[in-house]
Amino acid sequence: MRISKTFMAVALGAALATTSMFAQAVEPEYTIGFSQIGAESEWRTANTNDVKAAAVKHNIDLKFSDAQQKQENQIKAIRTFIAQKVDLIGFVPIVATGWDNILREAKRAKIPVMIMDRDLTVSDDSLYVAKIGTDSYAEGRKAFDWIDNYVTQNNLKPRNGGDKLNIVILEGTVGASAATGRSHGFDDALNESPNKGRYNILASQTGDFTRAKGQEVMESFLKSYRDDIDILFSQNDDMALGAIQAIEAAGLKPSKDIVIVGCDAVKGMFQAMIDGKANATVECNPLQGDLFFTTAKKILKGEPVEKSVYVDEGVFDTTNAKEAFATRQY
Repeated sequence: MRISKTFMAVALGAALATTSMFAQAVEPEYTIGFSQIGAESEWRTANTNDVKAAAVKHNIDLKFSDAQQKQENQIKAIRTFIAQKVDLIGFVPIVATGWDNILREAKRAKIPVMIMDRDLTVSDDSLYVAKIGTDSYAEGRKAFDWIDNYVTQNNLKPRNGGDKLNIVILEGTVGASAATGRSHGFDDALNESPNKGRYNILASQTGDFTRAKGQEVMESFLKSYRDDIDILFSQNDDMALGAIQAIEAAGLKPSKDIVIVGCDAVKGMFQAMIDGKANATVECNPLQGDLFFTTAKKILKGEPVEKSVYVDEGVFDTTNAKEAFATRQY
């Protein structure tokens, strides 16, 4: 059978066009190294999944590293990214300090660095270009403001018959900016409140942002202060969910005997509010991937960006938990 030259030319042209389109579709626009702190909570898992999904959406070749809660692992990962000559480096700092040397290495290699979620403290702010994420200080303030309003509206009285409402606090990982920011925000809002004389911080201890540690520390609080605790502020929801187990095991009713306020707004906490076992949670939005890569592309194209770019966050309690639960992505 004879095939005309015209047909062959058309077929070859179509094949080349298809190949070219396919090549364009799969060729990544940039290569970005990203170091995550680990998988300590529902929130962190959602954050990681969102980063990975957003990388695909933005046509990014993502070099992903899980630091397993160790700063030395993050430093090694960043050094590997530098050796790989990635276009940009992003990471979630496990702790706020100890980054100057490795970030100077990245700067010498002319690789821009972005921070996600948590803050860091460096001697030279030019060592990183931008921070994408949440405002932990504002989250701490929102948590106390919700407590203050709830206490006022419900005329809450101390369980032990005293003159002050006793608050216990489950803090996050020592040195983590999320823990520091939430602590400062909560303390400042309390001290600025006209009702500050109604409150007493009874105990405050780290629960490392994990459910198991939150349960363990709450058990310790209850052994010492079982009938004195009126309010629990947990700096993340996973610790709060662990604390709920400890409160129930102690024969008390979470959200009724002890008011429970968390941070993150994960699905587990929404379910606890719906079930009447928690009172409120301040959102810390983990869906930061799209904003991260949008900002990264601007940096790599030489466009100006803000030093700090925050995602939207709300406050949820038993009045709106059930309605909001259906739309939660994490």
